[in-house]
Amino acid sequence: MWTQIVGKVRLAHAPLMNHWWQVTLYVSPRGLTTSAIPYGSGAFDIEFDFIDHQLRIRTSDGAVRTVALEPKPVARFYAETMRALDEVGIETRIQAHPNEVEPAIPFAEDDRHASYDATAARLFWRQLLQAHRVMGDFRSGFIGKVSPVHYFWGAMDLACTRFSGRPAPRHPGGAPNCGDWVMVEGYSRELSSCGFWPGGGEEGAFYAYAYPEPEGFADYPVAPADAFYSRENGQFILAYEDVRTADDPDGVLSAFLRTTYEAAAERGGWDRSMLETDPHRWQDFQ
Repeated sequence: MWTQIVGKVRLAHAPLMNHWWQVTLYVSPRGLTTSAIPYGSGAFDIEFDFIDHQLRIRTSDGAVRTVALEPKPVARFYAETMRALDEVGIETRIQAHPNEVEPAIPFAEDDRHASYDATAARLFWRQLLQAHRVMGDFRSGFIGKVSPVHYFWGAMDLACTRFSGRPAPRHPGGAPNCGDWVMVEGYSRELSSCGFWPGGGEEGAFYAYAYPEPEGFADYPVAPADAFYSRENGQFILAYEDVRTADDPDGVLSAFLRTTYEAAAERGGWDRSMLETDPHRWQDFQ
């Protein structure tokens, strides 16, 4: 709920980008950040610091405010965050209820969710940090349209999406408490997406899917052997613990990302010669 509040602040001020890329958060050396958000002739940012357990708001004119990350109701966090923004001169109105969850309790009324486990929060960030590192390396081999490695606060997943360049059929929508038009924009082009989220395994899971899913995608031979296609979820799944306990975790995850992308590109007939490159092409000149 807290990341949804902060994400909606970014949404309120950042100009629209394709597929809602302007709403996401990013992994930082201390947690999750909005990066610079334009405001008037300046900018501000907001960062979840999972080392000192503070939400830190900074503006380009030097103002700083913090909100403690500690056990408290969502309603209190919402009030404290909006007050801190007011104090530094950032006037903000957001759609003040969560998306992609059921029930969608308005933030100002949510006294039900009041826990904060500092150890768990930091551990989750450390998982994101490791996933971001390998996914960033994977991203470097694609010169077509590709998203940043970014954190979507609706489903709490760290994602990176590659695009073939072709339009996709209109997405039917269906996410809880989320307008179908949101998914229409998100899935307006043919894509292959991968990421990490805290569901799908005892310690979370890596996932990969294609939209639209081409014929034969689910049967494509992917690596490692522990990966499988979930027909219930319409995506390949690899449990985080299977990566963490492997002899070569980076290699195992890289193989999963590469082969699941190949499943989409090969079965979907992507022009791979136009979309891919050698990320080490200038290494001999450095």
